[in-house]
Amino acid sequence: MRELLILVLAAGLEVGGDALVRWGLTEGKTLGLILGGIVLVSYGFMVNLTKLDFGKLMGIYIVVFFLVSQAVAVVFFQEKIKMPLVVGGALIVAGGLVLMLWKGDVAA
Repeated sequence: MRELLILVLAAGLEVGGDALVRWGLTEGKTLGLILGGIVLVSYGFMVNLTKLDFGKLMGIYIVVFFLVSQAVAVVFFQEKIKMPLVVGGALIVAGGLVLMLWKGDVAA
């Protein structure tokens, strides 16, 4: 549960940093670029605080990042979620569930 909380916080930092950089680029705001860079470096530290193997960490993180970024897109940017996003997102979440729930160490 601790790892999931860390990943959610990291995703919030990454999405927020990306949004700040976007604001800085589209509005010509240097402050947005600077703050965005600082927030993105913070995300890098946060996401690596877990004890998960790097491959598993990034796979699960992609799911969390996808869900957080879609929530931000809807709430802050008023974007509409379309069916391809729902279907693709379901596949991303399914992959994350496989990574989280598969027990055993079977090499590929």
